[in-house]
Parts: sequence; structure tokens; C-alpha cells
Amino acid sequence: MLLCMLLTGCYYSTDTARGTFARGADLSWWTEMESDSVMFFNSDGQKEDCIALLRGLGMDAVRLRVWVNHTTGWCNKDEVVSKAVRAAKQGQRLMIDFHYSDNFADPQQQRIPAAWQQYDFDQLKECVFEHTLDVLQALKEARVKPEWVQVGNETTNGMLWPMGYLPNAGRDATDEQWQRYAQLTNAGYKAVKEVFSDAIVIVHIDNAYMYRGWFFENLISHGGQFDMIGLSHYPMMLAWNGGKTWQEMNSLADANIRRLISTFHRPVMVAEVGTDSYLPELSAEVMQDFMKRIADIDSCAGVFYWEPECYGGWKPKEYEPLGWGSYSMGAFTNDGKPAEALKIMLRRD
Repeated sequence: MLLCMLLTGCYYSTDTARGTFARGADLSWWTEMESDSVMFFNSDGQKEDCIALLRGLGMDAVRLRVWVNHTTGWCNKDEVVSKAVRAAKQGQRLMIDFHYSDNFADPQQQRIPAAWQQYDFDQLKECVFEHTLDVLQALKEARVKPEWVQVGNETTNGMLWPMGYLPNAGRDATDEQWQRYAQLTNAGYKAVKEVFSDAIVIVHIDNAYMYRGWFFENLISHGGQFDMIGLSHYPMMLAWNGGKTWQEMNSLADANIRRLISTFHRPVMVAEVGTDSYLPELSAEVMQDFMKRIADIDSCAGVFYWEPECYGGWKPKEYEPLGWGSYSMGAFTNDGKPAEALKIMLRRD
């Protein structure tokens, strides 16, 4: 083992060549579900390991979120490394998604981790660098090499508020605010490249149906570094998208992906997609349409379903103090089998 660790490039191998269109899933809850005795089944009703089951349907990549120090211990460094090893051993490519928070980071919340809250801006940049470096070095020591690394999750309104806040998706941000956000992004970028020089660094924002070219124009003009654009796409969330139909949502996302690639000469990854587990037949139709649109776009790097393994009313421990119900956009049936929408997304016809 020691000799292997000293050899360059001694990592778990993947099933699919680097750069191939990725069909993956964010499975960050999968091990917590296992610990709650949730089981996963194939079409014949036989129990299977979640990764093996989805790999058999065509999944070739797993996305895992990283929290700095969640009180439950889930999605913290050691737990993420353990999951990454299990996924890599089954030939999965890997995306690591740094939230730079102790809990979910998204456009509505980008909370500074408790351990970092007394720091000034320069110290906060150093924390971003050291945390990123620490997690990636642990992965390297475990012989896992991520293909992609997200520096922040859905950072449409910036990250690590208020230090890195961007009001109104950056449209109302001052030069100073953009400079701070760019510097925080660059701290993560630098750490990624120090550990894995060829890893693809993603800056990820939400709402693929909304064209936000100004976001990336400002990030670039303020010195921000990134290799790939990441987007989220939830076409059936009518309450969040101004009442647009799913057909309109898919069409807009298609057009925006093409426009972003053409404008910024960087590939685009659909880092999150989800449908509605309560409407399985419609979800399958929505996913069929979406995949038909994007799978052949030059420089569209792939798509990841967000937490498809959820079913049966299960919810994670972090939901309990928040008073949230179970996640409703999983892609498994109530008897623990992959639903048609997920099969369509993973299928390689």
C-alpha cells in the first residue's frame, strides 16, 4: 500500500473516460439512509447496494457535498472521504461540492461556519483555502481523484455572507463585493489546483432557465478563476419559476446552456436536476424531453440528479430541527426501486 501511495496516479479507476458526457447523481444522503436501514431494490425486487444498482442503469459519476462541521457528522470530511472511496471502488467518477458552511448553502443561505465566524476577510480566505486543501488531500491519501470540484454551492448571491455577499444575483453588487467574491472563489481554486492540478473547478449557480451572463462577466472581470459553469434545473417547481410550464423551463435551459458555452467558451455542467416523485409519469416525460435537448450539446459536460435515492417519506437528521418534511423530488418508487425518470436520465441509448 505504501509503495502504491508513492506512485504517481495510483487512484481507483473509473468506468468512463474523462470528458465523456456524465450521467450522475448527488447521493450525499445515501449512507445516512443506509444507517437508518433504508434499502434499495432492483426491478426484480432484489436488494442491492445503491451505487451498484445505479451503476447497472448507466450511472458513471457521483456528486458529494462537503460541510465544514455539521453537528450530525454527516457530509463532514471523514464521512465524505468514506463515501468517495466506496463510489470510486465501483468505477464512479467524482464531483466534490464544497458548501463552505456547516449546513446547506444556496441562494437563500450562505452561512459562515461556526468555527470561522470571528475571522476577518483575509482570515476567511485562508479558511476557504485550508478547508479545500484539507479535504482534497484526504481524498488523495485515500487514492480517490475527483474529476470536478465545485467551489461553492449555488453561489448566485455569493458565499460566506456577509463577507462574500452579492445582492440580486450580483446585479446590484459593488466592485468591492465582486472583488471579495472573486477572491474567495480563487482561494478555493488555488487549493484545488495544488492537490489535483487537472481537476475541473466549477462555479455553480441556480435556475438554468434564467440567463445570467452578467454573473460570469463580472466574476471574470474581477479576476475570478473557474474552468466550468455549473447550473441547477428543477423544471417542475412551478411555485419558484413564475408559473412557467416545464416545456418552457426545458426550452429556456437548453437555450441558456448553449448561450453560456458560446459566450464564455467554457463547458457547462447541469450539476443538479430534479423532477417530482408524486408525478412519476409526468416526471419521466419531463426528463425525456430534457435529456433529448442537452445530451448532444457540444461542451455540455453532463447532468447529475439531486438525491434521487430518496423515497418512502425518509428525511435526513438535519431536517428535524428545521421542521421540514421529507424531500419530494427523489426518483425512486415507494417500494425502493429506481423510477422511470431516473432510468431515462441514466440511459445511454
